[in-house]
Amino acid sequence: MRRFSFRLALTLPLIPILLFAGTASAQAPEEQDGNQAAQAPVEQVPLRPPAKPKTVDELLADLKRERDPQAARQIANTAMATWSDSPSPTINLLMQWSAKAAAEKRNAAALDFIDQAITLKPDFVGAWNQRATLHFSMGNYQKSVSDIEKVLDLEPRHFGAIAGLAGILTERGSKDGALKAWERYLEVFPADREAQEIVSKLSEELAGQRT
Repeated sequence: MRRFSFRLALTLPLIPILLFAGTASAQAPEEQDGNQAAQAPVEQVPLRPPAKPKTVDELLADLKRERDPQAARQIANTAMATWSDSPSPTINLLMQWSAKAAAEKRNAAALDFIDQAITLKPDFVGAWNQRATLHFSMGNYQKSVSDIEKVLDLEPRHFGAIAGLAGILTERGSKDGALKAWERYLEVFPADREAQEIVSKLSEELAGQRT
């Protein structure tokens, strides 16, 4: 439909020109001059089809090159939204119900909805990441790590899951593991100033412990 509309728009400027050419031959030259000024067709700008959304690969390539933190954050948000969007309306609805239940502290219902989404599409990164986040919020760190590992198995560049893993390792007191996770995160999202500061701080703390 978009392609048809675009091609149709390209032909529209020709229509008034052809009509004008057909009537001009029956008029006197002086009438032609006057009418030509009055009836000159208005130039129409062809409509352009909307740009296609970028793929995750394109977004992550942009994210790795971008050095402005604010612009990088916008790219990161778009990438996360892309990962969280399923082609299936049913799965998207289950994820919305799960998020709503979690916000209302109905954790059992939230888990049930997200479990259904994973059962319907086991390779959907967004559902695994959402369940990892839910387990983390409930303090189920072991289950959260298990889900994070599944996310990273499906998509190793999922910086949201990597940050979640780094947070859990920090909570467990594993500074060395957390540092490695944050360094991995910065390989994907290098413009994140907060992550840069965390890496710097952890590096200094670990260096102090080794001396």
